[in-house]
Amino acid sequence: MPCEVLTSGGIMRRREFISLVSGAASWPLAARAQQIGKVARVGFLGAASAAGYANQLAGFRAGLRDLGYVEGTNVVIDDRWAQGHYERLPGLVADLVRSNVDVIVTHGTPGALAAKQTTTTVPIVMAIVGDPVAGGIVASFAQPGGNITGQTFFNPELGAKKIELLKEALPHMTRAACLLNPDNPGSIGLTLQAMEDAAESLKMELHQFAVRRPDELESAFERMEQARIEGLAIDDEGMLNANVGAIAGLAVKRRLLSSGTKEFAQAGGLIGYGVNHFATFRRAAVFVDKILKGTKPADLPIEQATTFDFVLNLKTANALGLTVPLTLLVRADEVIE
Repeated sequence: MPCEVLTSGGIMRRREFISLVSGAASWPLAARAQQIGKVARVGFLGAASAAGYANQLAGFRAGLRDLGYVEGTNVVIDDRWAQGHYERLPGLVADLVRSNVDVIVTHGTPGALAAKQTTTTVPIVMAIVGDPVAGGIVASFAQPGGNITGQTFFNPELGAKKIELLKEALPHMTRAACLLNPDNPGSIGLTLQAMEDAAESLKMELHQFAVRRPDELESAFERMEQARIEGLAIDDEGMLNANVGAIAGLAVKRRLLSSGTKEFAQAGGLIGYGVNHFATFRRAAVFVDKILKGTKPADLPIEQATTFDFVLNLKTANALGLTVPLTLLVRADEVIE
C-alpha cells in the first residue's frame, strides 16, 4: 500500500577559456544570477501557523539544502501566515509581491487560489493541493498554463478511504462523522461527496461537522458526542493539519475512532492514511529550483502523488479498548506501540 573551475593550481588554455565564456552565454538568466551570488527570495504563504506546519517547513528546507541552497547565503525564505483566517490570504500574497520575491510557495486550495488571483507575474509553486483542475487553479495537469505549477494528491479518494478504514476497524459502526473546514472549497466539494458516497455504500450515516478555527474544535466534539458518533474522518486540510495533536486528543477524550493523515496518527490519532507531507514539501523545492534557474511554471507539469502511507496507532487503540483487526495490522506501513 505504500501504500522518498578552475582548479586552484591549474593553467587554463585560451581555447578552453573562450569555450567556457561562450557556453555561459547560453545559461538561463536566473541560473547565471545564481552563479554571481544573487540571493533568491522565496515567499512562503501559509494557511495556518508556522508552528502547526513545522514538519512541512522542515521538509521544504531539507529539499532546498539538497539542491545547494543555504538560508542567509543564497536563499531567503520570507513567510506569511494566515493563522487559519483564509480571508487574509490575498493581502498576504500582495505583501509578498511587494517584497519582490522571486517565487511564491503555498499549499491547499485557498492559498493557491489567493496567489493565482493576486499575481500573474510572480511564479507560484503549490507544495500540495487537492485538485487544481477542479478548483479552477490550472488548466490541466500536463499544461498548467499561466504562472503556477506544483503537486496534487487524490483528496476525494483519500477522504473515502478514511471512511472505509473506520468501518474496517469497527465493522458494526453505523454513525460516522467528517470534520471539514467550510472555508476551503477543496473540502466541501468533491471530497465531501466522496465521503458521503463511501458512507452510503457501507450503510453508515455520515454527519458533517464544520470547523473554521481551532477554538471551535471543542464544541464540535461536544456535538459529536451528543449525536452518538462512533468514528471520525478528518479532512486533509490546512487549518486542520496544523492542529492534528489537539484533534487527536479530543477524539481519544470522547472515545471516538478516528482517521486522518499520517501525521495525525503520529500525533495520537488512531488511523493515518495519506501522502507524506514532509516528502511532498521537500519535493516542492525541486520546482522552486527549476524556476529560479529559468524554467517557466507553465512548462512544469503538475505532479501527482503516487505513494501513500498507512499508519496505525496501537497505543491509541488500547486507550480506546479497541482490538485492531488483523487485516488492518498486516497492511500498515507503520505501527505505533
